[in-house]
Amino acid sequence: MPVSFDGKLVVAISSRALFDLSDSHKVYVEQGLDAFQDYQIEHEEDVLKQGDAFPLVKKLLAINELQGGEGRVEVILLSRNSSDTGLRVFNSIEHYGLPITRAAFAGGESPYRYVSAFGAHLFLSTDPDDVRQVLEAGYAAATILSGGSCQREDGVLRVAFDGDAVLFSDESEQIFQSAGLAAFTENEKRAARTPMNGGPFKPFLAALHQLQNSFPHDECPIRTALVTARSAPAHERVVRTLREWDVRLDESLFLGGLPKGDFLRAFGADMFFDDQQGHCESAAEHVAAGHVPHGISNVASGGDK
Repeated sequence: MPVSFDGKLVVAISSRALFDLSDSHKVYVEQGLDAFQDYQIEHEEDVLKQGDAFPLVKKLLAINELQGGEGRVEVILLSRNSSDTGLRVFNSIEHYGLPITRAAFAGGESPYRYVSAFGAHLFLSTDPDDVRQVLEAGYAAATILSGGSCQREDGVLRVAFDGDAVLFSDESEQIFQSAGLAAFTENEKRAARTPMNGGPFKPFLAALHQLQNSFPHDECPIRTALVTARSAPAHERVVRTLREWDVRLDESLFLGGLPKGDFLRAFGADMFFDDQQGHCESAAEHVAAGHVPHGISNVASGGDK
């Protein structure tokens, strides 16, 4: 009988996001593919150090140990390595005891096309080009930034999202970029009862919400937060949109343009997703951050809302 991922949260991750492959990548850049392959084979028994997304993956997979060990989360490795050079990666997965059993080794090509084949809700990578291709294919994806790390070792997975161009479409952001804050605010007041269209992370949030609903509310190992530069009166449309989607966010922070880093640290975010590179770099001083290269802010310069 075919295996099905129905009802599971499926996350695809690149080998360089999961592990620190900086040494071997340097060999590849400076000496080429043959030297890289030789290096990986020579060091295949050497355990790789944990990468920037390792703590997030560990918390995700720990959810499977709850509720009698019923597997509700699937993490899949997508790698530009060949299966031969990828042996070091799987040896390291085994060393750390991560229950990751499925992988696609693309032999030097981008593995982005396998995101849809696996039906992944999210793709995490250190390669911006791969991330953009996944986003263009209609799936949530983010480029992991080095810096911040897991804030709390309490077993609760905390995921924070920016709003416009991440959870929501960038239609309102386009107004802000072209006409300024006053026009944006007026538009959001006028459209307060009109739900926004979904952004690239709407399906991922819905899958997280479905997973949350499988646990009693007071025992849920997942918390979500919206951390947005919006403020009143632009908050109403956000609230009504989420209500229309029938999706719960545990916390919502309307910061009115304040820097997000301290608030993300207070929330204890294991990962924060934002479409603006500057916001991600600032957040990465405090927590793990993923840049979502989607929407108007990634094709034109503009201010911050």
